[in-house]
This record gives sequence, C-alpha cells and structure tokens, in this order.
Amino acid sequence: MLKVHNTLSGQKDNLTTLSPNQVWMYVCGVTVYDECHLGHARSALVFDVIRRYLEYAGYGVTYVRNFTDVDDKIIARASKDGVSCREIVDRYMRAYRHDMDRLGIAPADVEPRATDHISDIIRMIETLIDKGHAYRLNGDVYYEVATFPAYGRLSKRNAEDLLAGARVEVDARKRNPMDFALWKSSKPGEPAWDSPWGAGRPGWHIECSAMSTRHLGETFDIHGGGMDLIFPHHENEIAQSSAATGKEFARYWLHNGFVQINQEKMSKSLGNFFTIREVFEKWPYSDLVTSETLRYFLLATHYRSPLEFSDQGLHETKRTLDGFYGLYRRLAELTDAHGPGDRDLGQAVARLHRGFDQAMDDDFNTPAALAQFQSLRGEANRLLGLGVSQRAGEEVREAFRTLGRVVGLFQLKDRDWEFNPPVTKLTALDAVTGGEKVGVTQTTSDEEVERQVAERNEARRQKDFARADEIRTRLARQGITIEDRPDGTSRWKR
Repeated sequence: MLKVHNTLSGQKDNLTTLSPNQVWMYVCGVTVYDECHLGHARSALVFDVIRRYLEYAGYGVTYVRNFTDVDDKIIARASKDGVSCREIVDRYMRAYRHDMDRLGIAPADVEPRATDHISDIIRMIETLIDKGHAYRLNGDVYYEVATFPAYGRLSKRNAEDLLAGARVEVDARKRNPMDFALWKSSKPGEPAWDSPWGAGRPGWHIECSAMSTRHLGETFDIHGGGMDLIFPHHENEIAQSSAATGKEFARYWLHNGFVQINQEKMSKSLGNFFTIREVFEKWPYSDLVTSETLRYFLLATHYRSPLEFSDQGLHETKRTLDGFYGLYRRLAELTDAHGPGDRDLGQAVARLHRGFDQAMDDDFNTPAALAQFQSLRGEANRLLGLGVSQRAGEEVREAFRTLGRVVGLFQLKDRDWEFNPPVTKLTALDAVTGGEKVGVTQTTSDEEVERQVAERNEARRQKDFARADEIRTRLARQGITIEDRPDGTSRWKR
C-alpha cells in the first residue's frame, strides 16, 4: 500500500484516491521573473518522480503545474529592465522550459497561466464576498481570516505565529492583520483587468485556488510544493477554496525540503543560489553535470529532508554513475550462453524489484530505492567474477532500464556515458587541488593508502576538516580517489 506523508495530518497516510486508479495532482509552479535555481529544480524533480511512480504503480495521473505570470516581482523586474511585463514572462517561461528539458522533466498535463484565468478568479472572489468571507476596501478585496475557524490547520501555527506571518503584507485598513489580498487595485503603469471592484489584478493566493479548481475540480487528491509555501500560501489556498465551495480542497499535501548551502536555504533573497543554467553550463560544474548526474544527486536525499549542495557531492555522484555505466558496459560484452552466477544474479534482480517498490511505497523514499540499485550493482560485479551468461547480463540491464525510468536514471547507452572528461576540463583531481594541474604518481602501496585513509577518517571524526582535506589532496596527487560513505567511513580506488 502506498503511503505518503501528509502535511495536513502530520503523518504518513495510505493514499486513497477519489477515483479508483486515478490521481488528480496540482503543484505550485514558478513565478516567472528570473532564471530558476536548484531549489526550483528539486521541487520540479520531486513531483516529476512522484508522477512517474504513480503511473508505474498503475494510476492514471492528471498533473497540473501552474505559472504565476502576474506578481509584484514580475512588475519590479520589468521596471528594472525597462521592458513590458509580458516580455519578462515570456523570457523566463522559455528559460524554465529549457531547464526542465535539460533535467529530463516532462511538461505537466496542464500548465495554466494565472492571467488566462482572470474570469475564474473574479467569480471565486465574488462567491467569497457573497458568503461573507471577504470584504471590499477602496478597490481592493481582502479575505477575512476570522470567518474560517480552521485557519492554521495545515501549518500547525498558533495565533501569535499566524499574526507574525500575516504582517508581511501590512495594511492598516484591514479588519485584521492576518487578512490577505484577493484583489489589488491597479497603480499607474501596472498590468490591470476590469472587475466589479475596479481595475486591478489578483492576489497570489487566489490564483492557485482558481486554477486548481478549474482544472481538477473543487476537491482533488494531491497538492504539492516547497515547504516554504505551507504558510501563508497553502494555508490561504485552503481557507479561500473551502470557504468558496463548502468542500474539502486537497486531501493530501506533499512538501519538499530546501536545497541548502552551508546549512542555509538556497534562495534569491539571500543571494546564495546557483541557477540551473549555471550548473549545466559554467565551469567547474559543466564538466560534471548531466541530466542523470543532477537527478541522482537530488534524489539521493529524501524529498522532505534538507539537501546540502556541494562540489564534493556532485563528484561522488559522477563516480557513482561511472560505476553503474561501467557495469553496463561489462554486461553488454558478455557472450557466454551459461554462467555459474546466473541463478544468484536472477535472485538479486528479483530483490531489486521488491526493494524498489517497497522503498517508493514508503513516501517515495528515493534514497532507499537508489540503495537497491547499488545493491544489485555490487552483486552483479561480484558474480561477474564467477561467470555470468549473456542472457543474465541483459536481465540486469533491463532491470536497471525499467526501474531507472521511474526515477529518470540509467537510460543512456553505456557508450554515451562520458567516463573520462578531457584533461583541460574539471576532473576529480582538480576538485581537491583547486584546479592546479599536478603530476600523478601511483607508487604508494595499498598499506600506505589504508593508513592515510584511516588517518583521514579519524580527522573527520574529530571534525578536523582542514586535515581531512589535506590528506584527500595528498592522495589525489598520487592517483587515489576517495568516496565517503554515509556511515562515516571511506573507500578508495586508484
């Protein structure tokens, strides 16, 4: 039984859909005023994999992911660049779609734009006014939070916390500081649409309520997005949608964690972000990053946990995929009709299928799913030494391809995977020597390498990371690469 962590209930719930074998899912998309960073990439990838797994598990999925194409940030960017809001929106929608293509993320079934749903938005606001949940104020319209007693249920916030969050949007005219804008009267030079309350534009929260109910109905199965959207955005969506329809809005709320740099959320406001384009195109990452490298790196951490972005993590991911595609290549070269390792290898493939399903059924646990691939890789490498037939080798390759398709990995032909980047570009050695080109010698004995690795493990245990990096660099100069493992130990190879 597939279980999902539901932010609304605060626990893992069995996924029981409104219609048998059908999932209706809405995910908050991007506000198109700038290029997307890795935080956006993670959210898009998480729900791409969730969609893929649901389809693999036998569900039909109707997936809606919106574009916010009218917003204060878009207006500010257009003013800064001296162009129209439409030009900003078109520019960054193209950039977003290009980034998604690079990541191997398919478009949603429906990708609505807020400005195409102004009439839906106005109708919902009129309903809220008629039902006493919203009030007009000099051309603006506000939602009155006090009329919705369940407000705060999603975010688990008390009245004091709610008030602190609401004060982001300060307006002394409001009946209560927590009230939020449904419609904003236009200012000179801003985009505006006619409405019963005068020319203006919608508030951010009402856009998603109108788009999701238009395309998925008044109640649907899954609503997703980043954890930063839980409050106030998703809390406000629930309040206005349920108040307008009198029905439950979304039944399961799924939220992905942040991408961090030095334990701090990656964001444009903090200026500590990498755009997706930079990661693909700019040195040093451009020589490491492919769609599969970045996908594996992002999926190696559970979607609800914070993910630390690091050069070392990308290098380890590249080496891990080198190992998978190296195995692919060796399996493709098998020619024997029978092999002593065939029976054990067949059992290992069966374990992969069971373990993969169990991991993904447990709230889409991609790290555990990747561990199943790693387990089969290790077993296949071991059994190749005993002898494996061509048929058994192809069975392994097919298992990687079939299940890998669910997470967007292992889809290249082995000859298309680049094992050795050109020496003029970044290599694992450059990463630990600051790009300095050094000669590599391989004269150190295995015993000496083991001693230095043990010394480095102790330095890491003592949190002497400068010493640990010094030893890694010294070994790299001798042609030794180190892969750090989650349990704190390391393994090495020449």
